[in-house]
Amino acid sequence: YAPAYMDREFDELLGYTDHIVFNSFDQWARFKERVQSAPKAISCGIRVNPEYSEIEVPLYDPCYNYSRMGVTLPNFRPEELDGIDGLHFHTMCEQNSDTLERTLKVVEEKFGQYLHGMKWLNFGGGHHITRPDYDLETLIRCILHMKETYDVQIYLEPGEAVALNTGYLVATVLDTMRNGMDIAILDTSAECHMPDVLAMPYRPGIIGAGEPGEYPYTYRLGGMTCLAGDVIGDYSFKEPLKYGDKLVFLDMAHYSMVKNHMFNGVNLPAIASYNDEEGLKVIREFEYSDFSGRLS
Repeated sequence: YAPAYMDREFDELLGYTDHIVFNSFDQWARFKERVQSAPKAISCGIRVNPEYSEIEVPLYDPCYNYSRMGVTLPNFRPEELDGIDGLHFHTMCEQNSDTLERTLKVVEEKFGQYLHGMKWLNFGGGHHITRPDYDLETLIRCILHMKETYDVQIYLEPGEAVALNTGYLVATVLDTMRNGMDIAILDTSAECHMPDVLAMPYRPGIIGAGEPGEYPYTYRLGGMTCLAGDVIGDYSFKEPLKYGDKLVFLDMAHYSMVKNHMFNGVNLPAIASYNDEEGLKVIREFEYSDFSGRLS
């Protein structure tokens, strides 16, 4: 799936994929002949927008006002479904299966009549299936209901759940200061290395740290960039922070890695692995040339 496919990339894409989901009927019409004449069979679908979501942050809500994600019911063209094998919706973000169950009721109400005769239905992503409180029984009930009602294969894309609560970002205190409250400046950055902190907003955990005021010493943790708002958040500690202290941020292996960037040449953290047999192993380190090489 993509909101739109580029003509110059499409033929190459056909060599990689066995399923393609189109975001509009116009795109389906534009690429239909090329898909159907491909050397191998490719199953095609249409993304629908049921205009129902329980996501509170508009940035992450595919069903927010004037969304470009998927076809709404008033714009659905059943007369152009010839060759379409499935429907796809993605309306969730880090949510439990009770949200899926409520969402499916709306999907059925609006698009259920078109699922009869389809081969598959894709529930999209946003399913936190590896979270300790995730209700697997409700997920199973949802899958079986749709399979038995419409005789379709069910797909899910719980990509973030695979890496949930994995990965660490180790930062070092570069300086401490005071301006109305205690402040610590780190050799990491919300803007560069964990942008969801600013966009979501998202508050990553730190080993040994607590909420503001929970422990005796509360600090506002700031990044090393020139951006005034490069602030990770307020955390409390059992001891005062000092130059050289290490802070270990948790749950850094998914969006924090794929979204990071080198704003103004700020370097990326090295990527390393650790196990008891091999110890610490540096997989990749970054240099200024990685930044400058992208520029003219």
